[in-house]
Amino acid sequence: MSRLPTHRFSSPARLALSSLLLCAGGAAAQVTATPAAPTYDAAEFARCIAGIRSDAAKAGIPQAAFDQLADVTPDMTVLPLLDSQPEFTTPLWDYLAGLVDDERVADGRARLVEHRALLDRVAAQYGVDAETVVAIWGVESDYGRISGKRPLRVSLATLACHGRRQPFFRSEFVALLKLMHDGDLRNRDTTGSWAGAFGHTQFMPSTYARIAVDFDGDGRRDLVDSIPDALASTANYLKRSRAGWKTGQPWGYEIKLPAGFDTAQAGRTSRRTVAAWTALGITRVDGGALPAGNTQAAILVPTGAKGPAFIVFSNYDAIFSYNAAESYALAIATLADRLRGGSGLQTPWPTDDPGLSRAQRRELQTLLLARGHAIGEVDGMIGTATRRAIQTEQRRIGLTPDDGRAGVRILDALKAGR
Repeated sequence: MSRLPTHRFSSPARLALSSLLLCAGGAAAQVTATPAAPTYDAAEFARCIAGIRSDAAKAGIPQAAFDQLADVTPDMTVLPLLDSQPEFTTPLWDYLAGLVDDERVADGRARLVEHRALLDRVAAQYGVDAETVVAIWGVESDYGRISGKRPLRVSLATLACHGRRQPFFRSEFVALLKLMHDGDLRNRDTTGSWAGAFGHTQFMPSTYARIAVDFDGDGRRDLVDSIPDALASTANYLKRSRAGWKTGQPWGYEIKLPAGFDTAQAGRTSRRTVAAWTALGITRVDGGALPAGNTQAAILVPTGAKGPAFIVFSNYDAIFSYNAAESYALAIATLADRLRGGSGLQTPWPTDDPGLSRAQRRELQTLLLARGHAIGEVDGMIGTATRRAIQTEQRRIGLTPDDGRAGVRILDALKAGR
């Protein structure tokens, strides 16, 4: 996913909670200094907020209500996060290791059982299978456990007046205040991600206004406290996406590339018929059949010809529209496959240092604590303290690069007592 393209924030999970889940799962990262938050001019911020009154009035928010809801102090710590998107900066094998691990699969399968009647109703109305909906729920908020702690009004007001993409965030700020004024959101202190996505499946306010549905029949659309509303709204988004969800069709399959395959032919928008791809020697890794020969499909080789490759169809595009990043879409797609009973990818990643699951990251932290590193509690969150401890151990052992990355190599070395 290129950094903040023009469409980057047009769908529900912009800067999705997958960012937070990667932190909770311990996304690998180099040890770098945290950028200092910019300062702000109070008078300038007040003028900016005052300038949004006209947009709010056009949206049907009375001036008195706007002034009350928009009375916030900016949080400038959100600005550096505009340039920190793990979907673009984290190696794919790390990204998927943290988001599609055995814990999330087990939890997702439990949710499928717990909410089977609800998910059957959602599938009947919107045509989206339960596993895909639950996969999005799992990746976006760890099934409602992690939904973001930043006050939405504060974050969006800050981004509406400072940094890049101010027009976008200005409209999202107004959309948020409209949801609060109209009663969809009853808590003015609702929290979410730093970029304004919130709820079980992390909708941006404008998408909430456009797509959210009242599936539990209580008279309001509540994606924060109503699981029925959240899951149905997620299915509604996929159905109404530009690609349009195709009921009963797969998102795609892991494939085996023929020898000498020209990877220049790959890419999500480079479509050919399945017949054309099979004529080039494309086959499923599991030996299964591909869809009808006239079905349009694309080939993905996200880590090169030596790594896992995929053939993808229009439902992959619907998933991609939820958060426009190949890594994100593959996380949803592969988690959904695991929830259906699949065993995961068969082709290894082209690296000698694969990423760690959350359980492995907690194991790594336990080993670091045993060696006297003050990293805090064992929580699977690979923050700055943990990365610095890893870097120290890498240097002591002689592992290169000594970048503080949480991978299999450092875990294995510490487990071996090195």
